[in-house]
Amino acid sequence: MKIVFLDAKTLGQSNLDPIKKLGELIVYETTQPNQTLQRCQEADIVLTNKVVLNASTLNELPKLKLICVTATGTNIIDTQTAQNLGIAVKNVAGYSTQSVAQHTLTLALNLMSRLNYYDEYCKSGKWCKSDIFTHINGGLNELDGKQWGIIGLGSIGKKTASLAQAFGAQISYTSTSGKNLDDTYTQKSLYGLLETSDIISIHAPLNDKTKNIITQKELSLLKEGAILINVGRGGIVNENDMANTLQSKNIFFATDVLEVEPMLDDHPFLNPKIQNKLILTPHIAWAYGNAREKLLDLVIQNIKDFIKENQS
Repeated sequence: MKIVFLDAKTLGQSNLDPIKKLGELIVYETTQPNQTLQRCQEADIVLTNKVVLNASTLNELPKLKLICVTATGTNIIDTQTAQNLGIAVKNVAGYSTQSVAQHTLTLALNLMSRLNYYDEYCKSGKWCKSDIFTHINGGLNELDGKQWGIIGLGSIGKKTASLAQAFGAQISYTSTSGKNLDDTYTQKSLYGLLETSDIISIHAPLNDKTKNIITQKELSLLKEGAILINVGRGGIVNENDMANTLQSKNIFFATDVLEVEPMLDDHPFLNPKIQNKLILTPHIAWAYGNAREKLLDLVIQNIKDFIKENQS
C-alpha cells in the first residue's frame, strides 16, 4: 500500500512510525490545492486534515481506495463522489473531548482572573515598584455560584459542564439541533440562556442551524461582564458583530476558531482597542498531547481495519 499524508504539519510533532509499518508512507508537511492531484496520483490511501479532495480530484485518482481524515469533520471530502467511486472515507471521533473541555476552562478562568494582565504587571517590573505586597486591579472573579450556559450539549459540552460544576458553577444548556433532551441540567432557549448566563461556551458543529447563531442581536442580550467562549466552529459567532460589541459593551470573548483560518491580517479581532477583553488561540483546543496520540491511534486503526477487510 502506498500511503500519502498531505498535511502532516497540522498534527505537530507526532510519531508517524506506526503508519510506516502499514505501507510505503510519503509525508508532505503542507499541500496546496494545485499540488493535491499530483501528490495523490499513485496513492492507495490518503491522509488529510484540511486538504480538500473534491469531485474533480477524486475522479482522477483511479488507484485510491481509502481516505483517512485526521479529524472528525468530513466536509473537505466530496463523500458522495467517493462513494460512487468505491473509495472508503473514514474519520476519527471522540479523541478530543478532554482536550477541548480543558481548553474551555482555561479560557474561562483566564478571563475571570485577568491572568494575562497580572502576569504582565509582574514581568514588566511594575510590581518591583509597588509600596505594598499585592496589586488588585479588577478580574479575580470566582467561578463558584456563576451561571454557566452550554450551547451544544454533546460529549465535549457534557465534559465541560462537569468540570465547571466541580468549581461550583450552575449549569444550563440549549440544544442547537432541538434533539438533545438531557435532564441532567436545565434546558433553556438560546435567548433565555444568553440572558441568564455569566459564562457561555459554544460546543456546537457548524451547520445551517448554527451559522451566525450569535450576531449583534444575540450579543445585546448578554449580561454586563459576561464571558462568551467559542470552541465549536468559526462562523457560529459573527466576528464583525463580536468585535463591534466588544468596543461598546462590557463583555469578554475567547475563541479558538475563526471563520477563515489561518487568521486574516486585517481581522477585526486585531483591533488594539479590544485586546484586554479578548483571548485568541490558533485552533489548538483539540490538540493537547493525549488527544493527538489518541487521534493517531484511531487513524492507524482505521487503516488496519481497511487492510484487514480487503484481505479477507
